[in-house]
Amino acid sequence: MSGVLAEAAQRGTQVGFHTKVGVRWSDMDVFQHINHARMVTLLEEARIPWLFEDGLPTVTLRDGAVIADLHVRYRGQLRHDDGPLDVLMWIDQIRAVDFTIGYEVRAGGADPVSAPSIVASTQIAAFDIDTQRLRRLTAPEREYLSRWHRV
Repeated sequence: MSGVLAEAAQRGTQVGFHTKVGVRWSDMDVFQHINHARMVTLLEEARIPWLFEDGLPTVTLRDGAVIADLHVRYRGQLRHDDGPLDVLMWIDQIRAVDFTIGYEVRAGGADPVSAPSIVASTQIAAFDIDTQRLRRLTAPEREYLSRWHRV
């Protein structure tokens, strides 16, 4: 992922993790906007520095996590020239074995309070590879995720 800028963003009372994600020429489809499958990949690339980098309590999810649900709503087009995209993420819900991430995606340089082009959510469940079963989130994982929870 190129040009990642990870920072805690505080917009009024809305807590979130803000990052930039580069757009590749191959991310566009024949209609010259970012293809749906590629948008799902860009959302994945956005959450890596927030959840899966060394030193974070949630790095343990690299060893076992599954996508349980995914929703992507398109409210506007995004094209290659709109990159790098601005992605804001937060935690919508935390439960015993899973959590749900909310996303807002805007063109690079767009006003942070403007309507997002993409609104999405991903439900991620902690998974034990050895037992092939869901596992409970650990206390450190829950505490870290709770810092990003919007109420």
